Amino acid sequence: MNADTNNKVNDTMNSADTPQNMTSDLNSVDALSQYLKSEAGTRQGRAIPPLEKWHPEQVADMDLVIKANGEWWHEGGHMTRESLVNLFATILWKEEQDGVTEYFLKTPVQKLRIQVEDVPLLINNVGIVTEDNMNWLEFTTTTGDVVRLDDEHPITLRAYQPSDSNSPEAQVDKTEPQVRPYMPIRNGLTALIGRNAFYHLTEIGKLTEQNGETILTLQSGGHAYPLSMPAS
Repeated sequence: MNADTNNKVNDTMNSADTPQNMTSDLNSVDALSQYLKSEAGTRQGRAIPPLEKWHPEQVADMDLVIKANGEWWHEGGHMTRESLVNLFATILWKEEQDGVTEYFLKTPVQKLRIQVEDVPLLINNVGIVTEDNMNWLEFTTTTGDVVRLDDEHPITLRAYQPSDSNSPEAQVDKTEPQVRPYMPIRNGLTALIGRNAFYHLTEIGKLTEQNGETILTLQSGGHAYPLSMPAS
């Protein structure tokens, strides 16, 4: 997001508009930002609101795209203000119907449909934490979600084929789909494990050969999680 957009957001957040005045049209960055900050109430820090309890009837489209590399773009401009992206990430919502997946920014009064090229979240950090003498692999997304590798948050590999032939991802290989590692996070949302974070996993885990396949075995919470590595 460029400087003009950032200034516009700041000006709007300092204006006299009330949330009631904005509920009919939240499909702009500044209005949505002010509404969320005004309605945060007593939630502390980066608390995820109870999205499953919200059932807005209004649906609108917002010119916002989450790229396959995790970047957020609004009206053709890269959103570089992390605090704003982190705020909007707390209201990400996924719906599936008749085999069609749609993503929204969801509020109590309106759902704003957005576009997601691959998945909406990106894991950029992984580390080992110790709790009650037990080691866990802990993953952190760029927008502040923290999960541990366990039976409810497994790592899976699946193919991703970039649809835009001009994107950097598509230029890597125009013929073969990429095999990417993913992890479920919350509310049905999935995160891509970034390249550097996954490289770190290969250093943390144990690599073995089984039946001609390379297996990466990760230890977390006293359990082993094997992962078949794609052929290079």
